[in-house]
Amino acid sequence: RVLGVKSDVGFFPDPYDSLEGADALAIVTEWTAFRCPDFERIKATMKTKVLFDGRNLFEPAVMAEAGIEYHSIGRASVNPGQARPH
Repeated sequence: RVLGVKSDVGFFPDPYDSLEGADALAIVTEWTAFRCPDFERIKATMKTKVLFDGRNLFEPAVMAEAGIEYHSIGRASVNPGQARPH
């Protein structure tokens, strides 16, 4: 209601619907609803599997296992698609 009706802003009853064809997901809140996402559904829905975690909600090792490129605050990024340095 604060933004009114705008053609460049979308609202979705299901948060996963907002990821359809998305290049990235940015999480900037600690709301409980965002703490236990379905990573398989995220991967299946997004065009590019990149997650920016502004609240350090997830463990990098878990994100690597999920196969999602992951960037958080003050920790090493995870990019499962790149070869690991020796």
